[in-house]
Amino acid sequence: MDNRNKIISSFIESPRPFKRFVSLAFDSAAIIFSIYFALNITIYGYEVDNVNAPYILITLIVSLSVFARVGFYRAILRYMGLKAIFTIAIGIALSTLAFTASCLYYKVSIDATSILLYWSFSLVTIGGARLLTVALIRSTKNLSLNVVAIYGAGSAGRQLARALGQSNQYKIAAYIDDEPTMFGTEIDGVKVYSPISLEKIIGKHLVSQVLLAMPSTSHARRSEILSRLEPFPIKVKTIASMDEIVSGKVQIEQLKEIEIEDLLGRDSVAPNKELLHSCIINKVVMVTGAGGSIGSELCKQIVALKPSSIVLYELSEFALYSIEKQLRKLSRKLEIKLTIIPLLGSVQHKNRLIRAMQHYNVQTVYHAAAYKHVPIVEHNVVEGVRNNVFGTWYAAEAAAEAGVERFVLVSTDKAVRPTNVMGASKRLAELVLQAISTRGQKTIFTMVRFGNVLGSSGSVVPLFREQIKAGGPVTVTHKDIIRYFMTIPEAAQLVIQAGAMGKGGDVFVLDMGEQVKISELAERMIHLMGLSVKSSANPQGDIEIKYSGLRPGEKLYEELLIGENVVGTSHSKIMTANEEFLPWLDMHKALILLNELCEKMDCEGIVQLLLKIPTGYNPQHAVCDLLWDEDKEQNNVIRLKTLS
Repeated sequence: MDNRNKIISSFIESPRPFKRFVSLAFDSAAIIFSIYFALNITIYGYEVDNVNAPYILITLIVSLSVFARVGFYRAILRYMGLKAIFTIAIGIALSTLAFTASCLYYKVSIDATSILLYWSFSLVTIGGARLLTVALIRSTKNLSLNVVAIYGAGSAGRQLARALGQSNQYKIAAYIDDEPTMFGTEIDGVKVYSPISLEKIIGKHLVSQVLLAMPSTSHARRSEILSRLEPFPIKVKTIASMDEIVSGKVQIEQLKEIEIEDLLGRDSVAPNKELLHSCIINKVVMVTGAGGSIGSELCKQIVALKPSSIVLYELSEFALYSIEKQLRKLSRKLEIKLTIIPLLGSVQHKNRLIRAMQHYNVQTVYHAAAYKHVPIVEHNVVEGVRNNVFGTWYAAEAAAEAGVERFVLVSTDKAVRPTNVMGASKRLAELVLQAISTRGQKTIFTMVRFGNVLGSSGSVVPLFREQIKAGGPVTVTHKDIIRYFMTIPEAAQLVIQAGAMGKGGDVFVLDMGEQVKISELAERMIHLMGLSVKSSANPQGDIEIKYSGLRPGEKLYEELLIGENVVGTSHSKIMTANEEFLPWLDMHKALILLNELCEKMDCEGIVQLLLKIPTGYNPQHAVCDLLWDEDKEQNNVIRLKTLS
């Protein structure tokens, strides 16, 4: 058996010209023998004395020419299907016609039986040999194929099976479906099983992967199915969404890793179209931090809502270039005519913001510019405060001076009872807007607070996936750490809708669902990639989870509300929080003092001020900042100054 497989494999891997030569030689011999047997069986006592007889030569030349013309020698045997078999039948029929005509021309005695026998022998030898070769190749290839089961026996599952049937990578062992009427039936020779038969199917067929073919199923339902598949040592992949398949973005056979939304089981609520359009349609909209994770998604959603213009305000040149390019492509695809204005600038430059908002007559501002990575801001206190607090203040003042209608701050759950400078700076930014709102100007200031977004820069999900593919370990800061999660598109839509509801000084909180335990999320991702967790209880496992300890300023869990005073809104996923804040005069004095401390690079003073202002700041460790060491300027040294 091994020798046979080696011979077949070596033939498969041999050069195409060699395989064509073998096919031509075999077909030539098959045609000559077919002529010989057809005439000898039907004409008693007749012998073919000269194999070089003209009618044999003509039949051979014409037949091989026809075979080449119809594609006998272009087809790849291992992929031969019904169309190739039909082509073989046509080629042999034309060869039979050439045999008949040459025999009549050279007055060779033949009858209908001779013609039928020639056709039969040719079909069996030429066609049969190809079918036998295909069977041998496929039986050999099956030894190295990925044996898979398709979960979903509907139209998507059947299309996936047909597409994979043309591949040399997969063998379909079974269908799994939840519909009882399907149990026991067969689709193209593949049996449909109940989900309770999973363990039996995996063991019997040695299934290595389960492919989810349910593009229209809700995330909640997919999460249930994944929970059912998780205990088994198999890899789980899925096809793309039905929208992506129908639009032609992807082919149905293009499989991808399980999406984190499926693991969380969250289904986003359909947006309120009136709220979505209220602040955007036919208006001039500005997004600060337009090239960031949230900012870029906001821009895409805004473009689809047809503003008259969109102003992209971004500090990073590359990020600005990237988002402008994406939006121009999107507007062409959606056939939307609008003006896209890319502006380089820092939110710490107040005059730049004022001039931009006034010149372009900006009506709505979404302020997404912020430094948000907790450990980085913890070690860069001054810049973190300048960007998050003063950047928000200057942008808000610019909006008020330019007569902007609405200003929406994208905030974070880390602003609630913060234990880090980043969270404290974002809470202070909220307090600034709340205080400004009391001054009675035209601009309506609104804040929207939510948790982690999936796929943002620094998100744990892509990090875990990379670590698993690299063989581990997967790094989690703490065994008990939990977080809220939401998809970027859902968060952006809710930000737009919440901003439209604001009346001035509102703090809106997005319903993030249940918090997720990060260690359990890591375990599920490992299992669904067909691997096992390596631990003291399972030392032979594949991927180890290592706990690195909480990073500076990191909390075990995040909160969305400072108090219990929360009220629902017209949107089921948006609440509004009534929280205390400082009057504008007191806030202004605090900002002036904070600015002086930043000018002096007085990190300790900044920390003390953040503690005095009602941000709820409660640092759990020493705070530090990276400062230039002037005494060692020649050596280009940076020293770490630690402040308690």
